[in-house]
Formats: sequence, C-alpha cells, structure tokens
Amino acid sequence: MSRVCELTGKGPMTGNTVSHANNKSRRRFLPNLNEVTLISDVLGQSFKLRISAAALRTVDHRGGLDAFLAKAKDDELSAAALKIKKDIAKAQAAA
Repeated sequence: MSRVCELTGKGPMTGNTVSHANNKSRRRFLPNLNEVTLISDVLGQSFKLRISAAALRTVDHRGGLDAFLAKAKDDELSAAALKIKKDIAKAQAAA
C-alpha cells in the first residue's frame, strides 16, 4: 500500500531531523492516514477509503463525500475515488 491519501493526494515529504547540537539527518514526514468508511448519499452506498485526517475533516466540513468529490480535482484523486466521483455524477444526471 502506498502512503498517499486517496482524496487529496497528500504523500510523504522529506526534511531534516535537527538535533540540539544542530546536526542534520534526513527523515520522512508521513501523512496521518486512516482507513475509514464513507457513505455516499446519492448512491446510498458505503466506500472504504484510506484518507488523511485532514481530508476527513474537510469531507465533514463540505457536507459529506458527495460534496467533497464534486469540488475535488481529478488529478488529486485515486483511481477508486475517481470512479466513485463519476458514478455520483452519473446518478445525479439521471435524477
């Protein structure tokens, strides 16, 4: 499993660990990923996604998975999230 958020595309960053003596050694900053189940109101279905804690707060702030995916850029989404977005758009067009 890659350490990348499926909704925001947030991945590992690199930087330095700096000691008290100002010695620098390379390190990785990993995103805070959680496996969550989000429910789509339009599709009436639940989806398991591996997303960052910040993305989960943003989903809640925007009013759910459907509203988040409507505003999300396609290049940031994973293949699974992109398929969910297209299914939601198709269901909304039919309704």
